[in-house]
Amino acid sequence: MPSGWGVIDAIFEIRNLSKSFGERHVLRKLSFDIQRGEILGIIGPSGAGKTTLLYLLIGSLEPSAGTATLILKHHETEKRYDTRTKPLIVNKLFGFASQRPSLYDKLTVRENLEYFASLYNLSADAIRKNTTVLLRLLDLSTSQSVLTEHLSGGMRRRLDIACALVHDPRILILDEPTADLDPVLRAHIWEILKRANARGTTIILSSHHLDEIESSCTRIALLKDGMLADLDSPAKLRMKYQRVSEIHLESYPGQYDRLTAGLPGVVGEQRAGTLLIVRTTEPERTLPLLFGRLQESREHLIDLRIAKPRLDDVFTSIYRREP
Repeated sequence: MPSGWGVIDAIFEIRNLSKSFGERHVLRKLSFDIQRGEILGIIGPSGAGKTTLLYLLIGSLEPSAGTATLILKHHETEKRYDTRTKPLIVNKLFGFASQRPSLYDKLTVRENLEYFASLYNLSADAIRKNTTVLLRLLDLSTSQSVLTEHLSGGMRRRLDIACALVHDPRILILDEPTADLDPVLRAHIWEILKRANARGTTIILSSHHLDEIESSCTRIALLKDGMLADLDSPAKLRMKYQRVSEIHLESYPGQYDRLTAGLPGVVGEQRAGTLLIVRTTEPERTLPLLFGRLQESREHLIDLRIAKPRLDDVFTSIYRREP
């Protein structure tokens, strides 16, 4: 069973959750917990069921089997809810932004924010304050009087996220939040999400930007063929699926013949110009012995770095495996 089962302080308990559309099985018997206060990234190829899972969590879809239970705590009291049957709880506690922004084109940027804020019964002062803060944070202040129909795709995406945050939700669910954004704005959105998380908001999101998921998420759920392939922290996933590290070194005069012969953990090497790339499963043992041989060979070290496996390596490893 993938790790992630039985988290001590879960905000969602997912058990044998399945969803089919006719004969098409989109999700199959997912069982895991989502931790209170974490940033959970959901990745997988197109059609893996990422968006369907998010809609099941907010109660917009009915599962074909299994349950997704919301767990709320107040002092020592724990209450469990099926979000499908508790729309008022979802409306109050959740913020949600889908892949396609749900905005009103004939309203201005500010009017959209104020309208969505009014749905949460916020006071007039809270609406004004939250709207102003989010316009500034998402770099929309100069466009606040522009009709939404005239916004670019990236600006619509930012406004949609602002609308999801306007009531300071306890749980924020986002489907591809940085799609259509340039690298600078993507980084800006992640800073905002990290601030929200630091205030205690649990964030659940899907993304195709693996570099963002790797650097920002507490844990990552990998979906494959509608099933949970694994769930763990980025570091543990890398260790689990990609045990080979690369030592990249350059030395002078660069006589690399037989430099790595017999070294522990070495599973291959290659030359790339003046660079020697050594692939090893035991870098902590290989590296000091490699240094010793460099000195014995009178090689002068010019450059050295160790390349650890990245999440895209894990992704490739998992999705190339046979079911």
